[in-house]
Amino acid sequence: MATSALTPPPTPETVREVLIEFPDNRLLIDLCGEYDRNLADIEQKLSVQIIRRGNQLVIHGEEAAQQEAHEVLQSLYERLESGKAVESGDIDREIRMGTAEKGTGPRDGDQLEMFKGGHIEIKTKKKHVEPRTDAQKAYVQSLFQNELAFGIGPAGTGKTYLAVAVGVSMFISGEVDRIILSRPAVEAGEKLGYLPGDMKDKVDPYMQPLYDALNDFLPGKMLAKLIEEKKIEIAPLAFMRGRTLANAFVVLDEAQNASTMQMKMFLTRLGEGSRMAITGDRSQIDLPRGVQSGLKDAERLLKGTKGISFNYFTADDVVRHPLVAAIIKAYDADAERAMAEPRRPSQKQ
Repeated sequence: MATSALTPPPTPETVREVLIEFPDNRLLIDLCGEYDRNLADIEQKLSVQIIRRGNQLVIHGEEAAQQEAHEVLQSLYERLESGKAVESGDIDREIRMGTAEKGTGPRDGDQLEMFKGGHIEIKTKKKHVEPRTDAQKAYVQSLFQNELAFGIGPAGTGKTYLAVAVGVSMFISGEVDRIILSRPAVEAGEKLGYLPGDMKDKVDPYMQPLYDALNDFLPGKMLAKLIEEKKIEIAPLAFMRGRTLANAFVVLDEAQNASTMQMKMFLTRLGEGSRMAITGDRSQIDLPRGVQSGLKDAERLLKGTKGISFNYFTADDVVRHPLVAAIIKAYDADAERAMAEPRRPSQKQ
């Protein structure tokens, strides 16, 4: 009779106890979070147990996980000492990227602040934004260092959010005079003509993710004034034809839904003193059958061109709900299986 294998109990060699002492009890309270939710988050993600004893935290677990938890807690405490808050995203970033990052810093004049741990911070009016994965960090550096940067990858990886954050940062610092955000108004299963209202009412739902990102970085009254003064423009891709976009930070979102001719039109709008970010997801093309995606074409034609960067994201870079990463991986695995299966010859009846 077969017996099921049981996981042996932890041994003294695999389970250790490490104690960290924090001098400021007030900061320790912020580190733990309301009802110790920050500690619970770290425990769940790193498979450790954290116990609070006065102004000390005791970590139980396997040595590697315990050491990682120690580094994460120490880095988050240093963040609090510098006057910054600790939120769930900060914990996620510390776990993903680690605290011993190395790499090139920003160029002089860039609105990047390298603080302890080697993290990058983008300054906006309402919040400071920090990359949460290595791919995001490389992407942000590319946005500052190149006049034209592509961000390609699945939904939820921060491609557009970070591009808008960099645009707002450069606008605040005076490096650009305006921000222009655009998207193709491609119908994804619904017809524009059936939507209520005039053309603006029909198009605005397609632009809403761009408004949402701006609202995260700029106060409401300031954003409304800048839109009224045309310092910030949000418009469908078709409205870009014939324009020269000088001294602007320009973002084309959902670029996989631009046709080859639309992409060429948009890229050639780049004017003196401007920066351009192109973001898209090649797995979510909504163009009519037979129409080539301009994003794929641009990638093929422009890769290797000096001054143009291509940054790629995977499901591991998803920073939305953890289920989003699982969903993307499931769809990718299914697509790979479908491509690997040999085609069956059609049977004539």
